[in-house]
Amino acid sequence: MANLKEVKGRIQSVTSTQQITKAMKMVAAAKLRRAQDRIIQMRPYSQKLSAIIQNVSAGVDSSKISNPYAEEREVNKVLLVVVTSDRGLCGAFNSNIMKATKKHIAEKYADVETQGGLTILPVGKKAYEHFAKRGYNVIDTYAHLFHDLDFAHVMEAAEFAMTGFVNGDFDQVDLIYNEFKNVATQILNTEQFLPIVQSETEEEVPEENDYIYEPSQKFIFSEIIPKSLKIQFYKALLESNASEQGARMTAMDQATDNAGELLKELRLTYNRTRQAAITKEILEIVGGAEALAQGS
Repeated sequence: MANLKEVKGRIQSVTSTQQITKAMKMVAAAKLRRAQDRIIQMRPYSQKLSAIIQNVSAGVDSSKISNPYAEEREVNKVLLVVVTSDRGLCGAFNSNIMKATKKHIAEKYADVETQGGLTILPVGKKAYEHFAKRGYNVIDTYAHLFHDLDFAHVMEAAEFAMTGFVNGDFDQVDLIYNEFKNVATQILNTEQFLPIVQSETEEEVPEENDYIYEPSQKFIFSEIIPKSLKIQFYKALLESNASEQGARMTAMDQATDNAGELLKELRLTYNRTRQAAITKEILEIVGGAEALAQGS
């Protein structure tokens, strides 16, 4: 049985750890509230704008106006934007993204990877470290976007992917990130960023549609569509940020509860050890007293 000093040291250690995990849970809860508010405000705007762009793209005569962001070509060069966190202690949040990315590559881009046409753009320190160590072609320019997550900085990363696609550096760009559902649940999302995915009801859109373009179709495709793509990119990072805080809050809550359970066991062990030590001392005293009595 462990001695009292050893058990007491473990109790102090677990108590300190419990205080840290409880504090981290509170910090994550505060960050989650702000992140959740941002993504809730962004979702309706992003979803409606994406729907409008898809419908307009489907109804435009491509012979008159070309949309460089919807050009479909043979996929030989792929850019995967993998979004993780900068820090750990958030359960399986990051490992799930890594597994999903590798599965996506194996199922869809195995030939592209073999030919050296696969490039990864990590957003988040964990993604960068993971894929850089494993020899993937990694672009590290935007790995630290979560240090200052705002639209101005995210727009630069989105422009990099968009310019690369238009210039032919990439034939397809995919986003892989965690979508926020609630505090305890994150949904792994793998979506095609470029080329723009046409609406499923594309065949139902007549050649001469009823859209009125102001100021013009050319302006929409040169200004509005790039902005909508940047907003879609920004939304993915906001989703991941909210998911990260929710995952960290849940993980720290579970860690705090586990520490509480461990403390119960350690205190029980401490009391039993202390009781055994006291009983042993009493037996020794009684034995000594009896020996003295018999001797006299």
